Amino acid sequence: MAPKCGLSASRPASQPRFIQHKKEAFWFYRFLSIIYDHVINPGHWTEDMRDDALEPADLNNRNMIVVDVGGGTGFTTLGIVKHVDAKNVTILDQSPHQLAKAKQKESLKECRIIEGDAEDLPFRTDYADRYVSAGSIEYWPDPQRGIKEAYRVLKLGGKACLIGPVYPTFWLSRFFADVWMLFPKEEEYIDWFEKAGFKDVQLKRIGPKWYRGVRRHGLIMGCSVTGVKPASGDSPLQVITF
Repeated sequence: MAPKCGLSASRPASQPRFIQHKKEAFWFYRFLSIIYDHVINPGHWTEDMRDDALEPADLNNRNMIVVDVGGGTGFTTLGIVKHVDAKNVTILDQSPHQLAKAKQKESLKECRIIEGDAEDLPFRTDYADRYVSAGSIEYWPDPQRGIKEAYRVLKLGGKACLIGPVYPTFWLSRFFADVWMLFPKEEEYIDWFEKAGFKDVQLKRIGPKWYRGVRRHGLIMGCSVTGVKPASGDSPLQVITF
């Protein structure tokens, strides 16, 4: 019997944080697109972190079909096209302002760039060899639905690589995390992947070099979670909308 689920696991099914509302996220990213590559990334999402987080995705064939969901300005896509031909990569994001920045990057000129919703992907079932999403899940109203979609669009044996923040341990950091956007716990990532039907689910912690070893102090770090699709077709998970 296929597993059933409400909107998602316990924490995300609670009242969405501010930027988990799609309308607010749209306007937030209209502003953020102006400064994202030059202000946000240098301190929180560096090239070294990106490449480290993408390593478990096994981008080992230039002819792979890859979808970068929530690809934004294309920063993560730049890491993908080091290993995969740009013509085989699709960047999807809900923000036209972010995507406009991606279109300006010379290395991404051959990528397909489209607007879309991570929870309702415009790709056919069994379409891609790899699904990548970095720094996007924290804005999804229902992460379980988004990960279910990741499963659906992958081919048999395809791999999903989802990169996102981790719920902080320090109480003050938790307060702001709960108000602003979604910061899942490590076990929630794994649970969402397994419920969606993924096998061989793995989690790798990531962070800037200065961060390593200081998680006990409650600073926010991230993780790269991967899972393999074991069977063709849609996810066995039945997501029920109330």
